[in-house]
Amino acid sequence: MPITKFTKWIGSPLDGLSLEDLLNDLSDLFLDSGFNFNPGRPGNSTMDMESLRQAIIEKLVEMGRIPESMLEEWLTDRESEESQKLDALVSEVIKRMVEEGWLKTERQRDSGQGDGEGFEDDAAESPQFDLTDKSIDFLGFRLLRHLLGSLGRSSLGHHETAHLSTGVEAYQVSKEYEFGDTLNLDISATLMRTVAREGLSGSLGLEYSDLMVQQTEYQSSCATVLLLDTSHSMILYGEDRFTPAKRVALALSHLIRTQYPGDSLRLVLFHDSAEEVPMKQLARVVVGPYHTNTREGLRLARRILMAEKKDMRQIIMITDGKPSAMTLPNGKIYKSAFGLDPMILEETYKEVAICRKSGILINTFMLASDRSLVEFVKKVTEICRGKAYFTTAVDLGQYILMDYLRKKTQTIH
Repeated sequence: MPITKFTKWIGSPLDGLSLEDLLNDLSDLFLDSGFNFNPGRPGNSTMDMESLRQAIIEKLVEMGRIPESMLEEWLTDRESEESQKLDALVSEVIKRMVEEGWLKTERQRDSGQGDGEGFEDDAAESPQFDLTDKSIDFLGFRLLRHLLGSLGRSSLGHHETAHLSTGVEAYQVSKEYEFGDTLNLDISATLMRTVAREGLSGSLGLEYSDLMVQQTEYQSSCATVLLLDTSHSMILYGEDRFTPAKRVALALSHLIRTQYPGDSLRLVLFHDSAEEVPMKQLARVVVGPYHTNTREGLRLARRILMAEKKDMRQIIMITDGKPSAMTLPNGKIYKSAFGLDPMILEETYKEVAICRKSGILINTFMLASDRSLVEFVKKVTEICRGKAYFTTAVDLGQYILMDYLRKKTQTIH
């Protein structure tokens, strides 16, 4: 009979580690706005593996999986035996995150490989990484759940209106069929009309006027452009205002995709000029050394919305600064950093008026409370008959989701 030898089991700090919880805890790193390092460069920021390593180690310390002394030694002496063991541990975590499709390395981007595919053993040594669509969607779900939890909401619905339409789900009394209605027949009501007209003497002859269709609650569709300010002021004055805006964008995107599939959400950044950015690139967007070209942002948002065939069109504008730039007819950017420039204000108000004439609602979420900025936002709200919210980075998400969920259609012509 073979002899079985038992040895003492030595656990790993990674035993039972949930990558989903770790990913959620690392969201501050993934959604960094440039506040900490302020790179002063436009557009997309790639995330380096060294920052990821340190963030993972710090989270393992917070979870109590490794002692804080290991982190301190890792920061001071990377060549020590304990530091090398810790590096190997972190490499294992990163490898799992890549294999399960949460991250992709620079090598995968260059080779065009998909989420989590073609993992190389040295992927953890890649200098840079990116989030995958899977991780972006997951973060949007977690952020949405957090924001809705703070609102005390447990369920979601559709944009309800006071109108009725023909559809699949019965809602109230049936109506006479009209050309163009969904042919969702109310059989009982249709037969009753036939019987009332012909009686029960023989076979029933159904006529066009007998047709009755069931009614459902009319649910409108909404096209939204989220207009984010990426000017330098969004990370000035000791507060990061842009990262909360990015969190709201991800949560709102997940909400619309899962609960309002008929709605659309587009993302526009405005600074010295303005450009549309795919939602999947949001995590890499950072602020830059920019002015605030509010007019150009509104103009681009309006053009995008006018191409959408929706019942409602709206712009959600998140900003903290005064309009300080505008695009001239010759394409050059006119900038004025001191005070509210009358010419820039006038052109911005004109664009707001055009949005109103186009049936586009503008809801402004202002992350500052300067008197001059308050007056500017009030004027914008007066022109477009929208709403203005003077909020903070802390409660920005609650305000925006409450506004979106409560939105009703007034009249549809």
